Amino acid sequence: MKTILIICTGNSARSQMMEGLLNHFGHGNIHAQSAGIQPSTVNPFAVQAMAEIGIDISNHRSKSIDEFINQNFDVVLTVCDSAKETCPFFPGEKIIHKSFEDPAALAGSDEEKLQLIRKIREEEAVWAKEFIKNNR
Repeated sequence: MKTILIICTGNSARSQMMEGLLNHFGHGNIHAQSAGIQPSTVNPFAVQAMAEIGIDISNHRSKSIDEFINQNFDVVLTVCDSAKETCPFFPGEKIIHKSFEDPAALAGSDEEKLQLIRKIREEEAVWAKEFIKNNR
């Protein structure tokens, strides 16, 4: 089983969704966890967007990278530029950076925020499926 740590700044949306996607699409062959440099709370729009595709992340919590500091991972994945720049070193066979748009940066209506989260979810789903296909 591959172990993956997904890191983002707040561990509120992008990393939470990627954790759910990798665990779902990995069918038990992947154990993904997510954490943040400055953990906050799980974005309710991320929870809603994932539920729309049948993936439940409602029981996720925002975690600090400090919870994982002494663990080794097969893959460490940063999903935002800020995390890539400020992340401490985590030992792993692979360190991957794939930046996705920051939903927290959008100051629009709830519907606009949900639309952006859905767009990011779809981009992450494509990336997650490709990653799994290429890393069996």
